Amino acid sequence: MKVTVLGSGTSQGVPVIACECEVCKSTNTKDKRTRCSILIETNSKKIVIDTGPDFRYQMLRADVKDLDAVLFTHEHKDHLAGLDDIRAFNFKRGGKPMDVFANEDVQKALKREYSYIFAKNKYPGIPKINLKSISNKPFLIDDLEVIPIEVLHYKLPVLGFRVKDFAYVTDANFISEEEKEKLKNLDALILNALRKTEHISHFNLEQAIELIHELKPKRAYLTHISHLMGKHEEVSKELPHGIEIAYDGLKINLD
Repeated sequence: MKVTVLGSGTSQGVPVIACECEVCKSTNTKDKRTRCSILIETNSKKIVIDTGPDFRYQMLRADVKDLDAVLFTHEHKDHLAGLDDIRAFNFKRGGKPMDVFANEDVQKALKREYSYIFAKNKYPGIPKINLKSISNKPFLIDDLEVIPIEVLHYKLPVLGFRVKDFAYVTDANFISEEEKEKLKNLDALILNALRKTEHISHFNLEQAIELIHELKPKRAYLTHISHLMGKHEEVSKELPHGIEIAYDGLKINLD
Protein backbone atom coordinates (compact mmCIF):
# COMPACT_ATOMS: atom_id res chain seq x y z
CA MET A 1 0.00 0.00 0.00
CA LYS A 2 1.16 3.54 -0.77
CA VAL A 3 -0.08 6.88 0.59
CA THR A 4 0.53 10.15 -1.24
CA VAL A 5 0.02 13.43 0.61
CA LEU A 6 -1.87 15.46 -1.97
CA GLY A 7 -2.20 18.49 0.29
CA SER A 8 -0.69 19.32 3.69
CA GLY A 9 -1.94 22.84 4.34
CA THR A 10 -4.64 24.39 6.45
CA SER A 11 -7.87 25.95 5.16
CA GLN A 12 -6.11 28.98 3.66
CA GLY A 13 -3.24 27.00 2.18
CA VAL A 14 0.35 28.25 2.19
CA PRO A 15 1.20 30.84 1.00
CA VAL A 16 -1.77 32.75 2.38
CA ILE A 17 -3.30 35.39 0.12
CA ALA A 18 -1.69 38.83 0.68
CA CYS A 19 0.64 37.56 3.44
CA GLU A 20 4.22 38.84 3.51
CA CYS A 21 5.61 36.53 6.22
CA GLU A 22 8.83 34.59 5.65
CA VAL A 23 6.97 31.29 5.29
CA CYS A 24 4.62 32.61 2.63
CA LYS A 25 7.57 34.20 0.82
CA SER A 26 9.69 31.05 1.06
CA THR A 27 11.04 29.60 -2.19
CA ASN A 28 11.22 26.09 -0.72
CA THR A 29 8.61 23.93 -2.48
CA LYS A 30 7.93 22.15 0.83
CA ASP A 31 6.53 25.44 2.14
CA LYS A 32 3.92 25.49 -0.65
CA ARG A 33 0.91 23.71 0.84
CA THR A 34 -2.45 23.02 -0.78
CA ARG A 35 -5.51 22.05 1.24
CA CYS A 36 -5.47 18.73 3.12
CA SER A 37 -6.03 15.51 1.21
CA ILE A 38 -4.39 12.13 0.71
CA LEU A 39 -4.44 9.36 -1.89
CA ILE A 40 -4.38 5.73 -0.72
CA GLU A 41 -3.32 3.12 -3.26
CA THR A 42 -3.60 -0.63 -2.72
CA ASN A 43 -3.09 -3.37 -5.28
CA SER A 44 -6.67 -2.96 -6.44
CA LYS A 45 -7.95 0.41 -5.19
CA LYS A 46 -7.26 4.13 -5.38
CA ILE A 47 -9.04 6.15 -2.71
CA VAL A 48 -8.93 9.87 -1.95
CA ILE A 49 -9.74 11.27 1.47
CA ASP A 50 -11.35 14.73 1.05
CA THR A 51 -11.70 16.80 -2.11
CA GLY A 52 -10.76 20.32 -1.13
CA PRO A 53 -10.57 23.44 -3.33
CA ASP A 54 -7.26 22.23 -4.81
CA PHE A 55 -8.55 18.77 -5.82
CA ARG A 56 -8.26 19.33 -9.59
CA TYR A 57 -4.69 20.62 -9.32
CA GLN A 58 -3.75 17.82 -6.92
CA MET A 59 -5.02 15.13 -9.30
CA LEU A 60 -3.07 16.67 -12.18
CA ARG A 61 0.09 17.14 -10.15
CA ALA A 62 0.01 13.55 -8.86
CA ASP A 63 -0.88 12.26 -12.34
CA VAL A 64 -3.87 10.30 -11.04
CA LYS A 65 -5.52 8.56 -14.01
CA ASP A 66 -8.28 6.68 -12.19
CA LEU A 67 -10.05 6.76 -8.86
CA ASP A 68 -12.31 4.23 -7.14
CA ALA A 69 -13.73 6.11 -4.16
CA VAL A 70 -13.81 9.31 -2.13
CA LEU A 71 -14.02 9.39 1.68
CA PHE A 72 -15.00 12.53 3.55
CA THR A 73 -13.80 13.42 7.03
CA HIS A 74 -16.28 16.27 7.64
CA GLU A 75 -18.32 18.99 6.01
CA HIS A 76 -16.05 22.05 6.10
CA LYS A 77 -15.55 23.72 2.73
CA ASP A 78 -11.79 23.19 2.61
CA HIS A 79 -12.52 19.45 2.54
CA LEU A 80 -15.52 19.43 0.16
CA ALA A 81 -15.04 22.22 -2.36
CA GLY A 82 -13.47 20.21 -5.18
CA LEU A 83 -16.05 17.44 -5.51
CA ASP A 84 -17.33 18.71 -8.86
CA ASP A 85 -14.07 17.66 -10.49
CA ILE A 86 -14.72 13.97 -9.92
CA ARG A 87 -16.72 14.18 -13.19
CA ALA A 88 -13.41 13.81 -15.04
CA PHE A 89 -13.20 10.31 -13.60
CA ASN A 90 -16.86 9.69 -14.52
CA PHE A 91 -16.00 10.52 -18.13
CA LYS A 92 -12.85 8.38 -18.05
CA ARG A 93 -14.86 5.40 -16.76
CA GLY A 94 -17.63 5.59 -19.32
CA GLY A 95 -20.10 7.40 -17.09
CA LYS A 96 -19.70 5.15 -14.05
CA PRO A 97 -20.65 6.98 -10.82
CA MET A 98 -17.99 7.65 -8.19
CA ASP A 99 -18.47 5.91 -4.83
CA VAL A 100 -18.57 8.64 -2.17
CA PHE A 101 -18.52 7.63 1.50
CA ALA A 102 -19.87 10.22 3.95
CA ASN A 103 -21.72 10.45 7.23
CA GLU A 104 -25.13 12.06 7.62
CA ASP A 105 -23.85 15.58 8.32
CA VAL A 106 -21.50 15.53 5.33
CA GLN A 107 -24.28 14.23 3.11
CA LYS A 108 -26.48 17.16 4.14
CA ALA A 109 -23.69 19.57 3.21
CA LEU A 110 -23.10 17.85 -0.13
CA LYS A 111 -26.78 18.04 -1.01
CA ARG A 112 -26.80 21.73 -0.08
CA GLU A 113 -23.56 22.70 -1.81
CA TYR A 114 -24.04 20.48 -4.86
CA SER A 115 -27.81 20.51 -5.23
CA TYR A 116 -27.48 20.06 -9.00
CA ILE A 117 -25.87 16.64 -8.50
CA PHE A 118 -28.97 15.47 -6.65
CA ALA A 119 -31.59 17.30 -8.74
CA LYS A 120 -34.50 15.30 -10.16
CA ASN A 121 -33.86 16.69 -13.62
CA LYS A 122 -30.10 16.49 -14.01
CA TYR A 123 -28.15 18.80 -16.31
CA PRO A 124 -25.93 16.96 -18.83
CA GLY A 125 -22.31 16.52 -17.78
CA ILE A 126 -22.72 16.98 -14.03
CA PRO A 127 -20.80 14.72 -11.64
CA LYS A 128 -22.26 11.28 -11.01
CA ILE A 129 -21.83 9.92 -7.51
CA ASN A 130 -22.97 6.85 -5.64
CA LEU A 131 -23.48 8.21 -2.12
CA LYS A 132 -22.79 5.65 0.59
CA SER A 133 -23.64 6.26 4.25
CA ILE A 134 -21.03 5.67 6.93
CA SER A 135 -20.88 6.20 10.67
CA ASN A 136 -18.38 5.35 13.37
CA LYS A 137 -18.40 1.68 12.41
CA PRO A 138 -16.04 -0.29 10.15
CA PHE A 139 -17.11 -0.52 6.51
CA LEU A 140 -15.87 -2.11 3.30
CA ILE A 141 -14.80 -0.66 -0.03
CA ASP A 142 -15.23 -3.95 -1.87
CA ASP A 143 -12.87 -6.18 0.16
CA LEU A 144 -10.88 -3.36 1.80
CA GLU A 145 -11.82 -2.67 5.42
CA VAL A 146 -11.86 0.95 6.60
CA ILE A 147 -12.11 1.72 10.31
CA PRO A 148 -13.43 5.20 11.19
CA ILE A 149 -11.99 7.06 14.18
CA GLU A 150 -14.30 9.69 15.63
CA VAL A 151 -12.47 12.80 16.87
CA LEU A 152 -13.56 16.30 17.82
CA HIS A 153 -12.74 19.44 15.86
CA TYR A 154 -13.66 21.76 18.74
CA LYS A 155 -17.32 20.63 19.06
CA LEU A 156 -17.69 19.17 15.58
CA PRO A 157 -17.40 15.37 15.19
CA VAL A 158 -14.91 14.48 12.46
CA LEU A 159 -13.93 11.08 11.12
CA GLY A 160 -10.36 9.91 10.79
CA PHE A 161 -9.75 6.64 8.98
CA ARG A 162 -7.60 3.57 9.51
CA VAL A 163 -6.74 1.32 6.55
CA LYS A 164 -4.66 -1.71 7.51
CA ASP A 165 -1.82 -0.34 9.69
CA PHE A 166 -2.07 3.24 8.47
CA ALA A 167 -4.28 5.98 9.93
CA TYR A 168 -5.17 9.53 8.92
CA VAL A 169 -6.53 12.08 11.41
CA THR A 170 -7.01 15.69 10.43
CA ASP A 171 -8.97 18.60 11.92
CA ALA A 172 -8.89 17.39 15.50
CA ASN A 173 -8.03 18.64 18.95
CA PHE A 174 -9.52 15.80 21.03
CA ILE A 175 -9.57 12.01 20.74
CA SER A 176 -11.28 9.91 23.40
CA GLU A 177 -9.52 7.00 25.08
CA GLU A 178 -11.87 4.59 23.34
CA GLU A 179 -11.06 5.99 19.90
CA LYS A 180 -7.33 6.04 20.65
CA GLU A 181 -7.47 2.25 20.88
CA LYS A 182 -8.12 2.21 17.12
CA LEU A 183 -4.84 4.06 16.63
CA LYS A 184 -2.60 1.54 18.34
CA ASN A 185 -0.01 -0.65 16.56
CA LEU A 186 0.30 1.56 13.49
CA ASP A 187 3.07 1.46 10.92
CA ALA A 188 2.31 5.10 10.06
CA LEU A 189 0.07 7.87 11.34
CA ILE A 190 -0.71 11.21 9.71
CA LEU A 191 -1.97 13.68 12.33
CA ASN A 192 -2.91 17.35 12.20
CA ALA A 193 -0.69 19.93 13.89
CA LEU A 194 -1.72 23.44 12.90
CA ARG A 195 0.92 25.66 14.50
CA LYS A 196 3.11 26.01 17.58
CA THR A 197 0.66 28.06 19.66
CA GLU A 198 -2.63 26.61 20.93
CA HIS A 199 -5.73 26.64 18.76
CA ILE A 200 -9.40 26.17 19.57
CA SER A 201 -10.01 23.30 17.14
CA HIS A 202 -6.67 21.78 16.10
CA PHE A 203 -3.78 20.11 17.89
CA ASN A 204 -0.77 22.38 18.05
CA LEU A 205 2.75 21.04 17.56
CA GLU A 206 3.35 20.17 21.23
CA GLN A 207 -0.02 18.44 21.60
CA ALA A 208 0.46 16.42 18.42
CA ILE A 209 3.91 15.25 19.49
CA GLU A 210 2.57 14.28 22.91
CA LEU A 211 -0.22 12.22 21.34
CA ILE A 212 2.17 10.53 18.92
CA HIS A 213 4.41 9.52 21.82
CA GLU A 214 1.35 8.09 23.56
CA LEU A 215 0.15 6.12 20.52
CA LYS A 216 3.64 4.97 19.50
CA PRO A 217 3.26 4.50 15.73
CA LYS A 218 6.42 3.35 13.97
CA ARG A 219 6.48 6.68 12.15
CA ALA A 220 4.33 9.78 12.14
CA TYR A 221 3.74 12.74 9.86
CA LEU A 222 2.20 16.11 10.68
CA THR A 223 -0.31 17.74 8.35
CA HIS A 224 -2.84 20.60 8.13
CA ILE A 225 0.09 22.97 8.57
CA SER A 226 -0.41 26.74 8.86
CA HIS A 227 2.10 29.40 7.81
CA LEU A 228 2.26 30.17 11.55
CA MET A 229 4.08 26.87 12.14
CA GLY A 230 7.28 28.21 10.58
CA LYS A 231 9.46 27.11 7.69
CA HIS A 232 9.49 23.41 6.86
CA GLU A 233 13.26 22.99 7.14
CA GLU A 234 13.54 24.86 10.43
CA VAL A 235 10.66 23.09 12.18
CA SER A 236 11.87 19.72 10.91
CA LYS A 237 15.11 20.16 12.87
CA GLU A 238 13.11 20.52 16.10
CA LEU A 239 11.12 17.30 15.77
CA PRO A 240 11.79 14.07 17.68
CA HIS A 241 13.04 11.01 15.85
CA GLY A 242 10.30 9.26 13.90
CA ILE A 243 8.16 12.38 13.43
CA GLU A 244 8.25 14.43 10.23
CA ILE A 245 6.30 17.30 8.77
CA ALA A 246 4.35 16.10 5.75
CA TYR A 247 4.55 18.09 2.54
CA ASP A 248 2.66 18.09 -0.73
CA GLY A 249 3.80 15.14 -2.82
CA LEU A 250 5.20 13.09 0.06
CA LYS A 251 4.90 9.35 -0.66
CA ILE A 252 4.70 6.86 2.18
CA ASN A 253 5.29 3.21 1.30
CA LEU A 254 3.60 0.73 3.62
CA ASP A 255 4.44 -2.67 2.12
